[in-house]
Amino acid sequence: MADDQSGTGAGVSGSPSALTVVVAFTANVFIAVAKTGAAVLTGSASLTAEAVHSWADTGNEAFLFIALKRSRRPATEQNPGGFGREAYVWSMFAAFGLFAAGAAVSIIHGVQELANPEPAQRFLVAYVVLAVAFVLDGVSLLQSVRQGRSEAVQADRDLLEHILATSDPTLRAVFAEDAAAVFGVMIASIGVALHQVTGSPMPDAVGSILVGVLLAVTSIVLIDRNRRFLLGEAVDPRIRVAALDQLLDAPEVRSVSYLHLEYSGPREVALIARVDLVEDAAESLVAAKLARLEDQIQRREGVSRAILALSRPGAEELGH
Repeated sequence: MADDQSGTGAGVSGSPSALTVVVAFTANVFIAVAKTGAAVLTGSASLTAEAVHSWADTGNEAFLFIALKRSRRPATEQNPGGFGREAYVWSMFAAFGLFAAGAAVSIIHGVQELANPEPAQRFLVAYVVLAVAFVLDGVSLLQSVRQGRSEAVQADRDLLEHILATSDPTLRAVFAEDAAAVFGVMIASIGVALHQVTGSPMPDAVGSILVGVLLAVTSIVLIDRNRRFLLGEAVDPRIRVAALDQLLDAPEVRSVSYLHLEYSGPREVALIARVDLVEDAAESLVAAKLARLEDQIQRREGVSRAILALSRPGAEELGH
């Protein structure tokens, strides 16, 4: 049993989230440097906003690296529930960074350009850099789409539904940032083109503001999703059904009267249940049986922790 899956109980092994982040980080570093140089040479407001956008994305990938590394640490005595939820904390930092360093700076720069417009030059440089950025951002987006589509098929969802629902915040962040980067390049290209055709820097400045608005919307969505997982997002009903079926399929279990599942990190859930065992036995034997069941459940992919207790007398049974 693993989260983000259909009720089959199949898990995602060898998640390529790390590769997705590496591809995005490498592309963003190159793009950020290129856009910065082009922004200095051309004086384009839209290109400046895109340079800020790419630097913000680069910094965010560093937060996502930390999220991946820290969330995979094993549980300790001080943190028996593990560190999976740290992924949402560091991904939240990345989303705030995108808002502050990307959206705010781009909007402020665009407003300043509207108040004090300055003509741009060397438009060919801007077009070349934006074209290269579009290709590289597209490659990075393709990597996250490939991962997301593979998981979405297993979870019986469409791609966008899965990106919003997945408990993997790094996949969601990289996909959202890459999609915003592709659309941002398109907006910047239109702003630069209108600047060149009309001779007015106004469309370019508006392009900078629109890029900022795009980043603000993206970051707000990411912040809200991480907030929900930190507070305790309800698991997919199919995961609950799969967990209940697996408990009831255990030969030692007669019935289940209580089942609680919550996300404990990317692709991981914690399970708490009250069960009635098939045979009446001494307390020591019951404890040993429950311990064995807990160990069996915890060995399943996607389960970070399992806690079982005996059902109360007369408790209503949960059915399939």
